[in-house]
Amino acid sequence: MRDRGPVTAPPLAEAHALAVGYAGPPVLEDVSLAIAPGTRLAVLGPNGGGKTTLFRALLGELPPLRGTLAVRAGVATVAQTERSRLDFPVSAAEVVLMGSLGARPWWRRPGRAERRRTLAALAEVDLQPLADATFGELSGGQRQRVLIARALLQDARLLLLDEPFRGLDAPSADRLHALVDTLAGEGRAVLVATHDVAQALRWDAVLCLNRRQVALGPPRATLTADVLAATYGEALVRVPGSADAFALSSAAGHG
Repeated sequence: MRDRGPVTAPPLAEAHALAVGYAGPPVLEDVSLAIAPGTRLAVLGPNGGGKTTLFRALLGELPPLRGTLAVRAGVATVAQTERSRLDFPVSAAEVVLMGSLGARPWWRRPGRAERRRTLAALAEVDLQPLADATFGELSGGQRQRVLIARALLQDARLLLLDEPFRGLDAPSADRLHALVDTLAGEGRAVLVATHDVAQALRWDAVLCLNRRQVALGPPRATLTADVLAATYGEALVRVPGSADAFALSSAAGHG
């Protein structure tokens, strides 16, 4: 039999000329991409540029207005921890266990199987010893990992992280980087919405959005001055005394 070479896994999600929006005209358009297993993709863009809109489309909350979008894997979003209620007295394990709600009837309480999977998910993010700790008393990095564990409990292979490094100190950020690498190594795809250009350089690819797809590709080849200017416009400023270093003004925001 003739050797046909290695089998390539199909993309977990694929879009062609995608346009999505809410009640009116498209908020984001001309998006074409394929998200392969193991991909670590930074999604760059200013406030209102379409990052959240793309995530909502991948979650199935916004149908295409034009073009096509095929999602072939479970998807889960990991919100910013600063948007979480920290005064509600729930444990880390209870937060993770919430990820099982959609997989069982509302009247059935979580059983031993769900609790075992909860502890396994916490172990995967290196937090099983803190299963009984109050969520609001954890550090920002620990809360972020708890929310990732909740997504893992949903058997999601496509993880959507919204500004996960915001407010983290360097050690916490390093642990989160290592976790993202581990998840990608397991064949999951991780999309990281960010406005931090330096952060985007650490991932496999970068998608630049400003109400449309500006660019997509390897970060160092893609993030040219022209691409950054088209992505951020007046929110992009050149660092004084540097020919190729840029920073974002507070107008860039996130979203």
